[in-house]
Amino acid sequence: MNRTSHICLMASYNQWMNAKLYEAAKGLSEEELGADRKAFFGSILGTLNHLAAGDRVWLQRFARHPARYPSLEPIRQLPTPERLDQLLFASFHALAVHRAWLDQIIIDWGHSVTESDLDQSLHYKNMKGVAAEKDFYGLVMHFFNHQTHHRGQVTTLLSQAGIDVGATDLVALIPCEPQI
Repeated sequence: MNRTSHICLMASYNQWMNAKLYEAAKGLSEEELGADRKAFFGSILGTLNHLAAGDRVWLQRFARHPARYPSLEPIRQLPTPERLDQLLFASFHALAVHRAWLDQIIIDWGHSVTESDLDQSLHYKNMKGVAAEKDFYGLVMHFFNHQTHHRGQVTTLLSQAGIDVGATDLVALIPCEPQI
């Protein structure tokens, strides 16, 4: 599997897992979703908001890549989160709608990335305004790894609330090799 195919796989995994998490979480009340569970971002809602904020920050950075990905145009129009713990949406339903929208943009963007795009560096500023220049492919892999990391936290929080999310492994989406 080449790098662009792997990005498309990770975008599909992201969408699949987010759909599973949100489907599982919708069984909880707004109070349960917002309850402080002593997680890094406090609550299930806080952690899901962090994922949306982080995705928005990274996609806005990716939108400045020299390829100028047209699929990221809607992301360019959004305000940049001021903090990674910012509650973008206090309502689970509103966050779920935004999440589905973000996931489709990630799918569309993933299909537009070329191998040559991945060989470039990306210039950006971190949340503290410090300039950085890093390998674009490495940053894209960080983007997907960050999602997986925090979805794992949400899965644990849901499990502690008595909700089983079911299978979560990427292997469920890895295509079988063709038989010769």
